[in-house]
Amino acid sequence: QVQLVESGGGLVQPGGSLRLSCAASGFALYYYVIGWFRQAPGKEREGVSCISGNGGSTKYTDSVKGRFTMSRDTAKNTVYLQMNSLKPEDTAVYYCAAEILPAQAMCRMIMEDYTYWGQGTQVTVSS
Repeated sequence: QVQLVESGGGLVQPGGSLRLSCAASGFALYYYVIGWFRQAPGKEREGVSCISGNGGSTKYTDSVKGRFTMSRDTAKNTVYLQMNSLKPEDTAVYYCAAEILPAQAMCRMIMEDYTYWGQGTQVTVSS
């Protein structure tokens, strides 16, 4: 059974950092693309970043480039989102999602591409 569990959210001041974790179970990361999405109050869910199954490529939405870094630890079957220089507009519930694809396949930050979703973790950036 595929399961994704996010953690690491919280309250942080502008300019601060957080590292989100997405612990995967029931599958090996190599066979799945993983995406991070977020949904702010009153807004649609949007793609933040994604990583291919073989870890060879990552993508970021323009608003987080240079500030967020997605990585993974295959031994722990966990994917991370390191978020630096956080801004109030980064406030949202962050979700990780997974979809089975060939290891070398490019990922996309499109919700409809993903079948499996975690429950989300709240990130609040405020002074």
